[in-house]
Amino acid sequence: MSDTGVVERLRAAGCVFAEEEAEMLLAAAAGPAELDLMVERRASGLPLEHVVGWAEFAGLRIEVDGGVFVPRRRTEFLIEHAVDLAPPGAVCVDLCCGSGAAGAVLLDRVEGAEVHASDIEPAAVRCARRNVEPRGGRVYEGDLFAPLPPELRGRVEVLVANVPYVPTGDIGLLPPEARDHEPLVTLDGGPDGLDVLRRVAAEAPEWLAPGGRLLVETSERQAERAVDAVTACGLEAHVLSCEERYATVLVATRAA
Repeated sequence: MSDTGVVERLRAAGCVFAEEEAEMLLAAAAGPAELDLMVERRASGLPLEHVVGWAEFAGLRIEVDGGVFVPRRRTEFLIEHAVDLAPPGAVCVDLCCGSGAAGAVLLDRVEGAEVHASDIEPAAVRCARRNVEPRGGRVYEGDLFAPLPPELRGRVEVLVANVPYVPTGDIGLLPPEARDHEPLVTLDGGPDGLDVLRRVAAEAPEWLAPGGRLLVETSERQAERAVDAVTACGLEAHVLSCEERYATVLVATRAA
């Protein structure tokens, strides 16, 4: 299949960035037969990252298995701020870690960082271990803080929690790539999208070190309620936004 043929098939399937996706598929395929299969899978609606097996995130190649949440470009805004806030040797936690993209970046960018990550999805944990543990971090399977080593309580300087924040009623409005191919538990944030954030905020003060920060991605329309949710748990909060990446990040701090 020619380069033009790949682009045409992808464009016919509704892929907006057909040329860029064609380049990735052509580079990833071992031969014509594999290329044809990969194009067919992508044209059927499978996320490109699941087809090629990886995603580019903050300059790193992150392995992404089928059925695992794909790290979004807008989440780079969150992790950039997490890196900026983490001193050398910082104790960091990546909750709802998915593929482990955030934890991998912290290990790559923060000198001597101690990184622990957790996720409730077994497939995500298997994937995250391949991205995080070779870089020196640890990944645990379980619900939020539950599987973390208890000795981390009161020591976490940077807590990244890319929690699900789509309101249940809006799940059907998501692109089919997400709605049909990523676990519902990684998307559904409850009736107002803030259920998991409230659970994280309730426990965060006992895990954060004095002056430690919690960073959470949210939506612009949820930001005010998200601030209320974390301040109700005794944290000081402010919101950062990036119009270019359509990203909104809540930063909450435990008093020193």
